[in-house]
Amino acid sequence: RDYVGGELAAHLIGTIGEVRPDQLETDEDARYRQGEVIGQTGIEQVLVPSLRGQAGGRNLVVNVAGRVVQVLDEIPPVSGGSVRLTIDLDVQRAAEDAFLPDAVGEPAKMGAADALDVRSGEILALVSKRAFDPNDFAGGVNSAVWKQLTGDEWRPLQNRAISGQYPPGSTYKPIVATAVLAEGLTTPQERVFCPGHFTFGNRTYKCWKKEGHGSVDLRTAIKQSCDVYFYTMGLRLGVDRLAEYAHALGLGRVTGIPLPQEKPGLIPTSAWKQKRFHEKWMAGETVSISIGQGYDLVTPLQLAVAYGAIANDGYAVTPRLVLRITAPDGSITEAGPPEHRERVPIAPEHLAVVRKG
Repeated sequence: RDYVGGELAAHLIGTIGEVRPDQLETDEDARYRQGEVIGQTGIEQVLVPSLRGQAGGRNLVVNVAGRVVQVLDEIPPVSGGSVRLTIDLDVQRAAEDAFLPDAVGEPAKMGAADALDVRSGEILALVSKRAFDPNDFAGGVNSAVWKQLTGDEWRPLQNRAISGQYPPGSTYKPIVATAVLAEGLTTPQERVFCPGHFTFGNRTYKCWKKEGHGSVDLRTAIKQSCDVYFYTMGLRLGVDRLAEYAHALGLGRVTGIPLPQEKPGLIPTSAWKQKRFHEKWMAGETVSISIGQGYDLVTPLQLAVAYGAIANDGYAVTPRLVLRITAPDGSITEAGPPEHRERVPIAPEHLAVVRKG
């Protein structure tokens, strides 16, 4: 392989490497031989059957000096196929450039970015930083490079876009808004007064705006990211009803992107806490999860899928990476139509209110 982009889309493209002993043991179809190089991560791994060619061979007669005296038979090698991805190169480059340092000499930014076409599910960009250069693996990664990659505290080999699990913070608020509207527990016109803090029991929860937002309706609460409004609505919903809608929008479960090592994130429920900690769920914990804190964990791609469903009138799509595969003989296999999940149980007019916010 010659990865001309270097680190560009490295986690998406993946790496190749010599077949491992455990892969040889589980290779029921005897496709691999010891010493062969195959895809080990990313698209390289997922599309091994399409991208990998077939080795040729010769049966030779040689003399005592090792010289070939006769070719008994010969099987020519077959080149591998090719694949066209959904990635928009301009969008991918722009997304990667966003992680460049603000000034020369400063460290590069770290994190992840996804760009998703909400109608088709096509992934237009997938970025994880820190990254690595797949070319380091193409000829067999040397020990110094491997030690550097595996010893880096920022784990450059991890694909943060699909396996990094993070508290969603205020990006969770539109999820709460859709749920509370769908349950009929508020109207777009109802107003909540935000004095800059929220008292529940013997604890006071602060809003990010110290002086408060004043009287806000749902649309304004989303626009201004008012914590007090969503503390109020989260308590009306309760942890289990909120989790029901978060799951429906695609949070707390894998998206189905055809890449290995995707993580499901976590949307807590009262049953989950009882099983995990043998403790009862406390209402104060609902206050925290209502603004995406506490136990809430999502991957960047899950959040893109959830927002895609809000943008797409409630229809969530499964992320796609492959447009077409061309076999060595020139035959083309086109990707099928986008795979839609069930429509989320939220009325289009409620989603429209959230979109306006």
